[in-house]
This record gives sequence, structure tokens and C-alpha cells, in this order.
Amino acid sequence: MRVITLRLSDEEYKKIAFSAAIEHRPISNFITIKTLKEIDESYYADSIEMSQIKSDKNLLKKLKRGHNDAKKKRGGFVE
Repeated sequence: MRVITLRLSDEEYKKIAFSAAIEHRPISNFITIKTLKEIDESYYADSIEMSQIKSDKNLLKKLKRGHNDAKKKRGGFVE
């Protein structure tokens, strides 16, 4: 387990503390659960989204080509 320091304004702290109290959770647990949920929802595809991706042959072809280009270190970054 790691311990971190988190800087919050008084307003941010009050909002988080109030929300944690509503859910009967310690603030640290509330922050952990909400952060992990946001990561899962923002960065990972759910089962429906993944099935749509897997059924799109054109997209899969482009992803494979991009993957191969990246392995061969071809191309560049787009900013």
C-alpha cells in the first residue's frame, strides 16, 4: 500500500467529504473507488464496445497496420 499527499482547496475538500459521507465511506476510499471507476470507464472498452470493435473488419485492418508500423518504428506522433 502507498500513501500519497493530495492538495485540495477547501471547496474541493468539502465537496469530496460531503459525497463520501453520503456513501458512508472514508474519504480515502471514496477517492480511490471514484478514481478507479473513472479510469475503467474512460480508458477501457466495455463488452459491448469491444464486440463492436471486433466486428468492424476495416477498423481491425487499420489497427493491425498501425500496430505493425509501431513495432517497426515507422510513422510519427501526431500532436
